Amino acid sequence: MDFRFAEYEIDIGRHELRRAGEVVAIEPQVFDPLVYLVRHRDRIISKDELIEAVWHGRIVSDAALSSCISAARRAIGDNGDDQLLIRTLHKRGFRFVGRVDDDISAAAPADDARPARKAATAQDSRERTGDAEASRVQLALPDKPSIAVLPFQNMSGDPEQDYFADGLTEDIITGLSQQRWFFVIARNSSFAYKGEAVDVRKVASQLGVRYVLEGSVRRAADRVRVTGQLIDATHGVHLWADKYDRKLTDIFELQDDITNSVIGSVGPEILVAEAARVRRKPPQNIDAWDLVMQALPHMWRMSTDAQRRAQELLRQAIALDAEYAHAHALLGWIHVVMFNLDSRTPIGEFTDKALAAGARALTLDEQEPWGHLVVGLGHARRRRPSWP
Repeated sequence: MDFRFAEYEIDIGRHELRRAGEVVAIEPQVFDPLVYLVRHRDRIISKDELIEAVWHGRIVSDAALSSCISAARRAIGDNGDDQLLIRTLHKRGFRFVGRVDDDISAAAPADDARPARKAATAQDSRERTGDAEASRVQLALPDKPSIAVLPFQNMSGDPEQDYFADGLTEDIITGLSQQRWFFVIARNSSFAYKGEAVDVRKVASQLGVRYVLEGSVRRAADRVRVTGQLIDATHGVHLWADKYDRKLTDIFELQDDITNSVIGSVGPEILVAEAARVRRKPPQNIDAWDLVMQALPHMWRMSTDAQRRAQELLRQAIALDAEYAHAHALLGWIHVVMFNLDSRTPIGEFTDKALAAGARALTLDEQEPWGHLVVGLGHARRRRPSWP
């Protein structure tokens, strides 16, 4: 796809920026953020989203990002003070505000192709006019599980109660972001859909996520009801739904309680869905698989009793299928978690057990993601790299 604005055009296939047909010198680390902003010109792009999309999670300082944006502005003749094309919105991010024409080819059509091209352009124009959402470019899904938390709807009939629904949504986003094994869309991008009647599958394609969490809050007198549902947007199926009825006493304690409940439920559901989606060596024993599924809810409860129960179930699974890589990897993860829960056991003992289980999982299946996670964390605790 090519984009044209002012005197400039972007040829993505050739990785070129041109002005009046002449190639403009631009570095790849400046070209890519520019393309991303132009592609998603219909909304504000937060710093976190831009870094994740362009640099894929690598650490990029605010100064380096500002330098890239400034270089992009210089490349397209945008005055940094006027910001006629790339606008900085304080504490929110960036947005490309110039008028853009997109087309499927940068080359001029042959004379005999012009009527067909004109008809196609007219058809495209009608489609864009009839359905503005169709012009949004779909994002590629990240390599790791990805989720967007849409703003919870305030169903109380009182706009002044929006703060509770918004606060709950923000807390869930923050809590899920602490689960480093999956990618969570930034708050600003999710809240762009607040108050809209959305098609979950379209939202997922626009944000580049596989899962969407949505919900509602209804408050009446001294009680509050919160509902939530997790959707696999790529297939349009519900993975989980629940409701929470609480008495409204301490509002902050209530908010924490519901947030923790939702996070504790969503995490395991995504794990199970990913386990079914990602290709890996299947267990040889269906009973072993069943034991692992039983262990998952206990894994996500932060108590020594729950972790020991999960450990027991995983060991039973391994006894039935000694080559079940996923079971070994999850057992290693429990040793990682117990490091923070059991202060009576020496740190080194947990680290040794975690590394042994993770290494065993990777020996059985080098594609096992939890095995890589456990080994990486184990070596990080020993303060040395995971390679020789």
